[in-house]
Amino acid sequence: MALNTDRRTLSRGQAEAATIDAGLRQYMLRVYNYMASGVALTGLVAALVASSPTLMQAIHGTALAWLVMLAPLGVVLVMSFGMEKMSLPAVQATFWVFAGLMGLSLSYIFAAYTPVSITRVFFITAATFAALSLYGYTTKRDLTGLGSFLFMGLVGIIIAMVVNIFLQSSLLHFVISGIGVLVFAGLTAYDTQKIKEMYAESDGSAVAGKKAVFGALQLYLDFINLFIMLMQFLGEQR
Repeated sequence: MALNTDRRTLSRGQAEAATIDAGLRQYMLRVYNYMASGVALTGLVAALVASSPTLMQAIHGTALAWLVMLAPLGVVLVMSFGMEKMSLPAVQATFWVFAGLMGLSLSYIFAAYTPVSITRVFFITAATFAALSLYGYTTKRDLTGLGSFLFMGLVGIIIAMVVNIFLQSSLLHFVISGIGVLVFAGLTAYDTQKIKEMYAESDGSAVAGKKAVFGALQLYLDFINLFIMLMQFLGEQR
């Protein structure tokens, strides 16, 4: 009798684990779909703007350039601090708005670099991102400690970039790019593990949807910044 009870308990445990695994896979697939769609929208907007000299002049040749640059940051702050109060459709719409604004901001890349080098660096970024995200998803190692180190590196990069606006040092620019590649590569693995741990089987559809969008935003930022840093290393200017 005890043996039969143990078997039933084991079967229930296996069934529950399988349900959680299936739910987690569906959740992570949703995260990656949002993230990939956001990257695609950014690329489309950037390419369309770069193909129009009038738009490029209006966006990057006037004081509007500062607004275009800072607008995505404002949207990220809205999503980060207001997500709990926002509905799922509002969160989704805000994410698409953010991706579109990033396309406006990054259109200079399509104007400054050759299409061949953009395509090459994009696929290098995609392969690197996929490998690192897979590592973050499958590793048993706790990457929490790595997060603090990477955050300090990110703060250092931001400060150095601001300083280099005034110094215009090519050496400092090269160093920033190199450190940036390492930081965003690490963040890709770290954020993937963190997003995975955010999943809870008990979440309702709205909460799970918001978590998926927020996770997609984090991975989107890792991908885009990794792409930008690699472009500065490997891109060929027109």
